[in-house]
Amino acid sequence: MIEKEFRNEDPPGKIIALVLSTVSLLGGHSLAVKISLPGFPPLKMAFFRYILGTFAIGGVGFFQGMSMRLRFEELRRLILIAVLHALHTVLLNIGTEFTIASRSTIFFTLYPIFTVVFGHFWLPDDRLSVRKILGVLAAFSGVIAAIAPNLRGSGTLEYLIGDLIVTLAACFFGLRITLTKVYVQDIYPHRLLFWLLSLNIPCFLVLSYFFERGKPIELTLASGAGMLYQGWILTGFCFLTLTWVLRKYKASKLVVLYFFMPVSGVLFSNLFLGDELSLSILAGTVLIGVGIYLVNMRR
Repeated sequence: MIEKEFRNEDPPGKIIALVLSTVSLLGGHSLAVKISLPGFPPLKMAFFRYILGTFAIGGVGFFQGMSMRLRFEELRRLILIAVLHALHTVLLNIGTEFTIASRSTIFFTLYPIFTVVFGHFWLPDDRLSVRKILGVLAAFSGVIAAIAPNLRGSGTLEYLIGDLIVTLAACFFGLRITLTKVYVQDIYPHRLLFWLLSLNIPCFLVLSYFFERGKPIELTLASGAGMLYQGWILTGFCFLTLTWVLRKYKASKLVVLYFFMPVSGVLFSNLFLGDELSLSILAGTVLIGVGIYLVNMRR
């Protein structure tokens, strides 16, 4: 447990609305990746995404007069955050190779549950309660209700290894969010994200060199637009906004809002790819809304 005093307030309605809007933009991640893949191999895509995000966050920080200078006393914490980020990214990609996309989405969406559990032990005044547990489970049930029709009777044992790897990725991501809440009390969000991304750039450059050496970049208008969305909207704006609100407000009451991301991703597919909007998606959205209400309702 951390002994120092935390900024750990209940989020007001306007912050909840801001996070839901930001999470809705994050729901476009899968669509952005899909339209970027014809031009960018996966590891090169991550490499350029982090470069764009680093310039976006560094530019905003510079414009606001913030120092991006790396401080020695922060280095250990920044490296740990960067390693956790790289681990969850790599494990998610590997795990998804051994399962199907819908199952990967469901198991990775466990990360808010891991965040709430880690927060119970590490974050002051952010303890588990019956109401909070019920709210998180209701929201997760909403994700399953929205995504489950896409499983199409897939066998469980066939995808077990992939499911377990994706679950481990969700665990690492939940731990990263919890530690970000701890570290962002001392390290300003702009600098923390700037160095998280900067430290990951050489990692994905090396991985791309070894595993994608024979896969060239073929830039098109669509793949370029998808890359800009990933780099500037997702990594720049969304990551910065969510880290900024995490600095002040309770992690458990914010991460339950992230359960809306898979549903917004489906809605993006409906809008741009012509997928059918089903009753299961609407039912899932209602359940997620109930979960968000239970976790964030005032006593």
